[in-house]
Amino acid sequence: MESFFNNTFATLIAYIGIIFTYLLVIPLLLFYWMNNRWNIMGKFERLGIYGLVFLFFPGLILFSPFLNLRLKGSGKG
Repeated sequence: MESFFNNTFATLIAYIGIIFTYLLVIPLLLFYWMNNRWNIMGKFERLGIYGLVFLFFPGLILFSPFLNLRLKGSGKG
């Protein structure tokens, strides 16, 4: 079991998992959360979301050309 933890392959897999989570999974969850709750968030929830946006900014930048958070208007004009 000790040789598994000293293995370079296991370390590489761990890094890939962390990077995948940091750059892809959590930013997509943040986009989904903000898109669904933007108009009904409380002040502490909004403060927490702003903190998470600051923390996961690199991943959000990766998705920003493809996703947007434009509010849906009345459709007139």
